[in-house]
Amino acid sequence: MAEISKAIALILMAALVANLALMAGADDDKEIRVRKHKGKKECIQGWECSWWSAYCCNQTISNVFAVYQFENLFSKRNWPIAHAVGFWDYHSFILAAAMYEPLGFGTTGGKLMQMKEVAAFLAHVGAKTSCGDGVITGGPFAWGLCFNKEMSPMQDYCDDFYKYMYPCAPGASYYGRGALPIYWNYNYGAAGDGIKVDLLHHPEYLEQNATIAFQAAIWRWMTPIKKNQPSAHDIFVGHWKPTKNDTLAKRGPTFGTTMNVLYGEYTCGQGEINPMNTIISHYLYYLDLLGVGREQAGPNEELTCAEQEAFNPASSPKTAASS
Repeated sequence: MAEISKAIALILMAALVANLALMAGADDDKEIRVRKHKGKKECIQGWECSWWSAYCCNQTISNVFAVYQFENLFSKRNWPIAHAVGFWDYHSFILAAAMYEPLGFGTTGGKLMQMKEVAAFLAHVGAKTSCGDGVITGGPFAWGLCFNKEMSPMQDYCDDFYKYMYPCAPGASYYGRGALPIYWNYNYGAAGDGIKVDLLHHPEYLEQNATIAFQAAIWRWMTPIKKNQPSAHDIFVGHWKPTKNDTLAKRGPTFGTTMNVLYGEYTCGQGEINPMNTIISHYLYYLDLLGVGREQAGPNEELTCAEQEAFNPASSPKTAASS
């Protein structure tokens, strides 16, 4: 029975991806339809912005971020020495983003803000999936999306503390996988709930399907890790208003604070450490490649989280954030 259920799940997933692919091929289905709802303007733009939303009245991600730009950002991902050759592609990213564009991912504000958010999100992705430290060709920032999984996991990352909410599936291992690598059963369970894919029982989907891997990463960017905390998206686009305590902790609506909410003290509040500076460097590099220019990133104090107090200190209960 379990094998039958797994087969059905795989068939349904394949059908969903195939259907999205067919819609993605309908390039003529990008006409903007407009309506007024409760006195506010809302739009639909074909398959890529497929339900009524104020954000869909803006340009879509594919309008401001083209395939050649994706190729420039991740130019070495398919070189023979990369570890995920043939896995990551622009098409999968756009299909995944379509789930979140009506919610404002890459569709908030004007073109400049849209491109900056795409660059910011992909900077996290590039830094977390790079194998640039061990190679020279193209420089250290050309090797994003080199990985899609942890290569030599030391454990299965099963935490029985969450056995009632997110019990580990028999035989499953929850090592790092995806575009923003997910670790531990409780994080796979939460991400799976968020994107409506059973990642708890099938964590391997994140290394088998690039669209699902990007979906899980965008879900994490768009979703608050804990109650009373902002999402990385809301921080970056300025929807979040810091409290007095946030200001005292040196947290503001900046790129630096996106690192804080995603990684906590693993990256922030530790001074000028390499994990933080690597993410910042990817962001600046990507802004240059996109033609936005790194000067649009703002001053260094908005990029760094070196002196920020962590949102999610390691001493607190485990959350849906991966390290």
